[in-house]
Amino acid sequence: MQGKIIRGIAGFYYVNVPETGTLECKAKGIFRNQKVKPLVGDNVKLELLNEEEGTGNITEICPRKNQLVRPAVANVNQAVVIFAASFPKPNLNLLDRFWLMMEIQDIPTIVCFNKTDDAEKGGIRQLAKHYERCCRVCLTSTVSGEGIEELRECLLGKTTVFAGPSGVGKSSVMNALFPEANMETGEISTKIKRGKHTTRHSELFYLGQDTYVMDTPGFTSLALPDLEKEQIKEYYPEFADYRDKCRFLGCAHISEPDCSVKQALEAGELSSVRYENYKQFFEEISKKKKY
Repeated sequence: MQGKIIRGIAGFYYVNVPETGTLECKAKGIFRNQKVKPLVGDNVKLELLNEEEGTGNITEICPRKNQLVRPAVANVNQAVVIFAASFPKPNLNLLDRFWLMMEIQDIPTIVCFNKTDDAEKGGIRQLAKHYERCCRVCLTSTVSGEGIEELRECLLGKTTVFAGPSGVGKSSVMNALFPEANMETGEISTKIKRGKHTTRHSELFYLGQDTYVMDTPGFTSLALPDLEKEQIKEYYPEFADYRDKCRFLGCAHISEPDCSVKQALEAGELSSVRYENYKQFFEEISKKKKY
């Protein structure tokens, strides 16, 4: 028998087996001996212990396609990172950090700006423009229904992780997309200008048609991945058209003269916000490598 782990709490793993439903399982001791911990999203083989009670044992973890540390999940096809279009004001540096983490792990990212009903239209278009050259952008509103069907179509047949800061409406978007998920929603704290944490652990929701969606606890900060500063530019797809036009081979697009990326920036062809974040990441990694 084979299934997918959709939730793990206090040593129990809840495994979705499409033909029978969800089983409550324990992991065999062999995994502890091998220092391998089952993850949400793992495809596993199991033995049925009690059909009536719906219990079993995980006997084997199938090879993982990928594995994320934060959120802790395996076998992800794509990520949807959600930020509010206006309130709380989107932290695009934090967005770019998450995007870079996914890009390095070769996981496609969809950027979703939610709460468009509460935002100025020109500002929304500007936000979208920053990211349209590097990934797919969806604009959504759980109030008006804008963009919900478009986002739903992006998820079908895939395992998708939802992420973003607290208070941006991740759980509300999940409820609008798939009411059967029946997720708890929170309110924005007007005092601290950020949301209350409403998702307390990572959990996959099986939505039929081989579609799984995971909501994750909100984050407010992310450390940059461990890589060399010279590597960062390779993960910016919007730089690709200019890469071979710089005067110097291996141009970092920071302080070199006759840099085609900086020329494109001055001509308004590239996002200044994305570029400023790129420079900050370059400097941050440079300082970290000195110590």
